[in-house]
Amino acid sequence: MLTSHLLFAWILLTVLPLPAAAQAIVLRAARLIDGRGEDPVRPGAVLVQGNRIVDVGRQVQVPPGARVIDLGDATLLPGLIDLHTHLTDSEDLHWEEVLLKTTPSQAALFGARNARVTLMAGFTTCRDMGPTWPYVDVDLRNAIDAGVVPGPRLLVSGNYVSSTGGAGDARQFSIYVDVPVVRNLADGPDEIIKAVRTHFKHGADFIKILATGAVLSRGISPGAQQYSDAEILAAVTEAARWGRVVAAHAHGADGIKAAIRAGVRTIDHGSYLDDEAVAMLKQTRATYYVPTLYTSEAIQESGRERGIPESEIERDRQIREIQIAGFRRALAAGLPIGFGTDASVIPHGVNAREFRTRVSLGESPVSALVSATRVNAEIIGWADRVGTLERGKLADIVAVPGNPLADIAVMERVGFVMKDGTIYRDDLGGHPR
Repeated sequence: MLTSHLLFAWILLTVLPLPAAAQAIVLRAARLIDGRGEDPVRPGAVLVQGNRIVDVGRQVQVPPGARVIDLGDATLLPGLIDLHTHLTDSEDLHWEEVLLKTTPSQAALFGARNARVTLMAGFTTCRDMGPTWPYVDVDLRNAIDAGVVPGPRLLVSGNYVSSTGGAGDARQFSIYVDVPVVRNLADGPDEIIKAVRTHFKHGADFIKILATGAVLSRGISPGAQQYSDAEILAAVTEAARWGRVVAAHAHGADGIKAAIRAGVRTIDHGSYLDDEAVAMLKQTRATYYVPTLYTSEAIQESGRERGIPESEIERDRQIREIQIAGFRRALAAGLPIGFGTDASVIPHGVNAREFRTRVSLGESPVSALVSATRVNAEIIGWADRVGTLERGKLADIVAVPGNPLADIAVMERVGFVMKDGTIYRDDLGGHPR
């Protein structure tokens, strides 16, 4: 867990931004995309007071004494949202080795570093899909909320729920070795209900359940359903009693459909998404598809250097075209699609590379941007506070050079980041006027 001496060490090594002054701030740029899918405002301006957006438009009234920042030929956007991250994971150690080669304290420190890198890349809100060391993500969320370390505002799962021998079984070592603190395995509805209650007891915001096998796992194959319909339903039913939701890791078609029937909030990855599953998603509108498409490129490009076993690299190679076909089915059906990256399968801080991959597969730039803003905010139930640039919303604002609707790759060059009214980054030469 994140101990006090580690927190002090991080504080000494990191320069934290000063809180925003009480004065109003006016941001100006050549254009503004508000996240709702409408045409850009040219030019665009946002008036911020404290941690809230007060006004948005072509021109806003500048209050006396306000600080005015002109970002020039840039585009203002809502803070980006990533629904699938693993912030406490190191990028150069395969997850199946974490329990034998690292400690929870290391995970906490990596998490602090990765949270900062992710924030600086323009992602002001993230959903963390579970650490290998349990509940380190809870401590990271709490440290960020307390202002101890900089990072996105987080929703965390505490620890994922997996079946014995399944995709999330991290206990990949001799039966004579034990790591007693790790208790993420649950078999049968009763054990799953207990796991759900335990995770909420220890601070989780939602539950992650592994409905199918995984690509980067030596367990059951990605296409196979590893939890029964009854087991998935048990997780959803118990989470609902707490007023919370379940996110399902699901590659295979049978697992996807079982998760939709059970009422999970998101289908993460969704690689084998077929026509029947698309029709189910279109009908329910309560469950969302959240693909993670850039992961395959990253695995093929650098998987060996990062210690991913050859067998799992081959699994990824075999599933790639299936994954692309599923994404294109969702596009053709007009489904609202969430935005996720699976960082640290990809390096932390390059989350925006997912935009370029999705656009290359046929999604329009504006739809990709709406996915990572308004749609994601709706998925997590935070549409009243983040996801669009509108009056009354939290002042989570980013800017990129140029126009992302003309060149989506500029999303990988975020140069201005404001979260909750505090400026964390300004590399665009914004100057007072």
